[in-house]
Amino acid sequence: MQAVIMAGGKGTRLSSLTGGKIPKPMVDVDGMPLLERQILTLKREGVNNILIVLGHLGNVIKDYFGDGGKLGVRIDYYQETQPLGTAGSLPLFVEKLEDRFFYLFGDVLFDLNLQKLLNFHQSKNAFITMMVHPNTHPFDSDLVITDDNDRVIDLDPKNPDRNYYYNNKVNAGMYVMEKGICDYIKAGQIKQDLEKDIVLPLTKTNKPIFAYSSSEYLKDIGTPERIKAAVEELKTGKLRQKNLNNPQKAIFLDRDGTINKSNGYVYRPDLFELEEHVIEAIKKINASGYLAIVVTNQPSVARGLASIDDINLVNKKMETLLGQGGVYLDAIYFCPHHPESGFEGENKAYKIPCSCRKPDVGMIQKAKDKFNIDLASSWIIGDTTTDIQTGINAGMHAALVMTGEKGEDKQFDCVPDIIAPNLDKAVELILCKDDNHGL
Repeated sequence: MQAVIMAGGKGTRLSSLTGGKIPKPMVDVDGMPLLERQILTLKREGVNNILIVLGHLGNVIKDYFGDGGKLGVRIDYYQETQPLGTAGSLPLFVEKLEDRFFYLFGDVLFDLNLQKLLNFHQSKNAFITMMVHPNTHPFDSDLVITDDNDRVIDLDPKNPDRNYYYNNKVNAGMYVMEKGICDYIKAGQIKQDLEKDIVLPLTKTNKPIFAYSSSEYLKDIGTPERIKAAVEELKTGKLRQKNLNNPQKAIFLDRDGTINKSNGYVYRPDLFELEEHVIEAIKKINASGYLAIVVTNQPSVARGLASIDDINLVNKKMETLLGQGGVYLDAIYFCPHHPESGFEGENKAYKIPCSCRKPDVGMIQKAKDKFNIDLASSWIIGDTTTDIQTGINAGMHAALVMTGEKGEDKQFDCVPDIIAPNLDKAVELILCKDDNHGL
C-alpha cells in the first residue's frame, strides 16, 4: 500500500520555530522532524511505499530522507514548481500512483490503525474515504455531512452562523483514494482544493464517497501552541494508546435522565434539555483517555411517536450543544425497538424482540467491535436499574445517578458500583478510582 504526503506550503505560522529555513513538515516534535514521525508510523502500520509532494524548500526534505532506505521504506518525490493547492498536482504524477493509496498532509501528527481504515474503504467499495472525528470546536470547523450509511452527501465549510443541528463530524485530513480521482482533477498547473473543488462536487454524483469515523489521534499541529500540546500528549503515551490496535476504555452513557433532563419520551429537539454539569462531566471523560459513548433505548420509534430521522435530529441537537460547550461524544448508539405489540399507532416494523435494547448488550457489543473496547475496564452510567443491569450483563462496572428516574424504575434487582448525585460526580468518582488503582 502506498501513502502520498503533501509536504508543500511555507508554514508562516511556524516561522518562529523553523526560522523560515526548513519546510513546516520538518519542524521538530520532541527531538524528531514531524515528517519522520509520519513515515515511521506509516511503516509500523505496513505502508512502506511513500511519495512526498515537495513545495517550498523541498530540497531540505529530499536531502534528509533520500530514498528512504535508512528508515526501511521506499520514498519517491514530486517537486511542485508552483503551489497547486491540496489536489492540483495529483494528475501530474499519476504514473507514480498505485491503484489505491492513503493521502495525508505534512502538518498532521497521527497514530492510526490504518488497516481498519482500509478495511472500511474496501467494505464500502468506496472511491474516496475521508477520515472524520469529533472535536472540541465543531462550531468553527469544516463539517462532513453523511447519511445513515456513512455516505458523504455534503460538506459544510467553517461557518459560525450555522442555524441547524449537526453531527460533530470534522474532516480529519486522512484519506483513502482510488487512482481514478485524477480523472476529476483539472490537468496542468492549476491550483485546486481537494475538499471544495474535488470531493464536494463528487458528493453530488453517484461516486461512492464515504466517511470513516475514528476516535484515534490525528491532529493538525501547524502552530507553535499545537506542537507544544502534541509533545505533551506524545510524552504521556496518549497517541499510541488511542491507536485501535490497543484495547480502549469507555464510559458508556445513558441519554434521557442522565445527559438530558427526563421529559417523557424525548423524540423532538424542543423536548431535549441538558442536565446540569453535563458539559463538565464529558470534558473530564474527553481528557481522561476514556471514550464517551452514548447507548440509549428510544422506544418512541416503535410506539409510532417518532421516526428514525426524528431521533437522529434530537441526537444532533445533543452533539451541537455539547460541541458549543467544547466537549464531544465518540459515538452514539440507539435502539428503536420495543418488544410488546398490540398498541394503537405502533410501528410494527420495530415492535420486535432484539439484542440491542438494554439490558441486552447489542449496542455495547457493536461499540466494542468498532473501538476494540476492554469491557472489564469500562463503565456504564445511567439513571435506571436497566442501565445498571446492562453493565452487569456486559461485564462492566456501573454507576447510578440520582437524576432522571434515580433508579426508581425497579426493573431489576441489581447493585451499582457507584451511586452519585449527577453525571459530573459519577465521572469524578470513576476517575478517582482509576487514580487509586481500581475498585
